[in-house]
Amino acid sequence: MIDLRLLREDPDRVRASQRARGEDVELVDALLSADERRRSSGVRFDELRSEQKSLGKLIPKASGDEKQELLKKAGELAAAVKAADAERDQAAAETQELLLKLGNLVHPDVPVGGEEDFRVLEELGTIRDFTAEGFEPKDHLELGTTLGAIDVERGAKVSGSRFYFLTGVGALLELALVNAAIAQATAAGFTPMLTPALVRPQSMAGTGFLGQAAQDVYHLDDDDLYLVGTSEVPLAAYHMDEIIDADRLPLRYAGFSPCFRREAGSHGKDTRGIFRVHQFDKVEMFSYVAPEDSEAEHQRLLEWEKQWLTSLELPFRVIDVATGDLGSSAARKFDCEAWIPTQGKYRELTSTSDCTEFQSRRLSIRVRDGKQIRPLATLNGTLCAVPRTIVAILENHQQADGSVRVPEVLRPYLGGREILEPVAK
Repeated sequence: MIDLRLLREDPDRVRASQRARGEDVELVDALLSADERRRSSGVRFDELRSEQKSLGKLIPKASGDEKQELLKKAGELAAAVKAADAERDQAAAETQELLLKLGNLVHPDVPVGGEEDFRVLEELGTIRDFTAEGFEPKDHLELGTTLGAIDVERGAKVSGSRFYFLTGVGALLELALVNAAIAQATAAGFTPMLTPALVRPQSMAGTGFLGQAAQDVYHLDDDDLYLVGTSEVPLAAYHMDEIIDADRLPLRYAGFSPCFRREAGSHGKDTRGIFRVHQFDKVEMFSYVAPEDSEAEHQRLLEWEKQWLTSLELPFRVIDVATGDLGSSAARKFDCEAWIPTQGKYRELTSTSDCTEFQSRRLSIRVRDGKQIRPLATLNGTLCAVPRTIVAILENHQQADGSVRVPEVLRPYLGGREILEPVAK
């Protein structure tokens, strides 16, 4: 959530942010009104309580009619205090409810617009010319099937559409990717973490995933637990309700977890293969930093993502995501999109978001800097979303005979294997 003081001091900035996101601008005025009622009812309650206490001191000293009059007034005051208390609680609850609906303040440099209005920051790597090489590239599912690496038919039989098995070298390739990603993160100073896949509502809501993204979240009604769509959620909630000493920052974690997404609204999109699925594994970077350091940390996370994709020898581009595609928690987001040859376009492989103080305020995570205690900043960045990375590797490193060259960075994790060969039928 945002700082209410900032809302009061500069409501136009908040309105502009909501407008840029394509979100409800009237929410700002509704929140201002609720906040004013909360503060005025709080003042009213304090005044009545003070009067009640003063009156309480006079009653023991009074007698006769005077005492009866004071007792009558005390009864009236008690009723007024109770009403003021209820009004204050109601206004506070309304303020909190509206505040939780408000998105983070958009960074001023973010391009304004929808999903297609991003800004391309750079392109890295070389896109292969398969025509010049003399063959038509196969898609990842055809390659994965001939390699004995991917089985979507049995995935659908067992679990339904958008589920899959990684088999043989496919399973080994996932383990290689995860180990290589964790090795890079550990070398960069991240603490490796294996995180829970089920979290309580306050953890999911605190990270902002029960707003715009709620339709994509799986909920277990009987247990009131949520399946996470990313380990960002448990990593953000890891320090919930804690005060962290400033000299411990930055705190950096690399979480590995299964991820679950309903993919609501994606009917008909990426139905072939394993690009868009309901369950996948991912290595996620997560940082806690002082608010004034968040922009620099955001650039660091992006550089680590670029290092990873470059080590996989993939052609990719970096985009500055537009305001309407940020998600409620992010003030700014960079995506790295790898070239997918058979689709003839770039597709998202990694994403890094600067959430500033938005999540820490919701999760009550603060930093102690001397005598000052204040919210800190949180940031997240995908290092390796496994299925999409496998898609990019198979398609970009395929050879004319249906084999796939293994990037050098992965070879130590595959027993030195340089080529993935088709299996005999």
